[in-house]
Amino acid sequence: MSAQNNPPKIAVPYLLTPGPLTTALSTKQAMLRDWGSWDGDFRAMTARMRQQLLAMVNDQDNEFDCVPMQGSGTFVVEAMLSSLLPRGSKTLVLINGAYGKRIAETLKYLGRDHTIIDKGDYLPPRGNEVALLMRNDPAISHVVVVHCETSSGILNPIEEISEAVYENGGKLLIDSMSAFGAIPLEVGRPRYEAIVSSANKCIEGVPGFGFIIARKSELEMAKGRSHSLSLDLYAQWKTMNETGQWRFTPPTHVVAAFMEALALHKSEGGVSARGNRYGQNRDVLVEGMRKLGFETLLKDRWLSPIIVTFFNPADPKFKFDKFYELMKQKGFIIYPGKLTIVDSFRIGCIGNLDAKVMQKVVEAAGESLKEMGVERADPPQKALDERAVLAA
Repeated sequence: MSAQNNPPKIAVPYLLTPGPLTTALSTKQAMLRDWGSWDGDFRAMTARMRQQLLAMVNDQDNEFDCVPMQGSGTFVVEAMLSSLLPRGSKTLVLINGAYGKRIAETLKYLGRDHTIIDKGDYLPPRGNEVALLMRNDPAISHVVVVHCETSSGILNPIEEISEAVYENGGKLLIDSMSAFGAIPLEVGRPRYEAIVSSANKCIEGVPGFGFIIARKSELEMAKGRSHSLSLDLYAQWKTMNETGQWRFTPPTHVVAAFMEALALHKSEGGVSARGNRYGQNRDVLVEGMRKLGFETLLKDRWLSPIIVTFFNPADPKFKFDKFYELMKQKGFIIYPGKLTIVDSFRIGCIGNLDAKVMQKVVEAAGESLKEMGVERADPPQKALDERAVLAA
């Protein structure tokens, strides 16, 4: 039987996180060969990778280009913001979790003027709110939004946000770190100037680089804007197009693994098939956890297929650290909560796993509760009351 039918124990746990995540054996094996960073074979690999990523956004008019960038997802987001936002611009940041807040914090470091809409942990920003603020503040030239806010699991309504931005003369930048590859994001559907994502998310590669897919006209205007030598998106783009090389040492093994992950993504059926599998994972997880008494932070309409946040049980015998260790012993690494008000934890639905694995996750959660002496995982009434008020 496959590893997916028999979850491994301590040695090789499933990573139920928003990335890094569980990868296929062939993706791991792709890292066993060494590559010369300036060698023609590696340059050709980089070129193929860029082309394949552009194909995923259906850039039929050849208006966009793909620029990979070394580092974590936050590195790549900062590269996009520092290079594509003019120094005298004003940006509206849409916040409903930790990663929207991180974007605003990044803009403070960059010295870029900005304002925010902060919806808290329970609700997405809506198009009418964006439109109203842009009409009241004509200085706003750009809007930045997180596609899937993984601190809560909300999948934000990108289409209506995009319509509001462009109807009011702005430009949209999307942090699609945890959604690209599983949620459709084709050029013009919705409209945007740039998106960013990472190797170790829905394409199921390993950590080490991210990429920006941006309109070429925006990349041209980015010259001289960056505050950073290493995060200069324009310089990286120009160097890659002129020489085929990364400006500084690339994560060669990570790129090789990513190429295998891209091949697996295509063979599975692309974005729609990957998203469908993740959606099935979520449905099995949520149904099973609710039978145990757990409750989701979000109402069903806002649950993404990427990661789900659950309230901690009210039972005083429940301790997250103990629950975490018991789940790990059973082969599953879950994720702590990242909310500011209520105690919670998260379980990712992405990675090289399927509904059968998610059923085993539910079984492991039930067994762990029993071992802790927790009869039911119902959340505190206070948490439910708060959700009812804040999510109204």
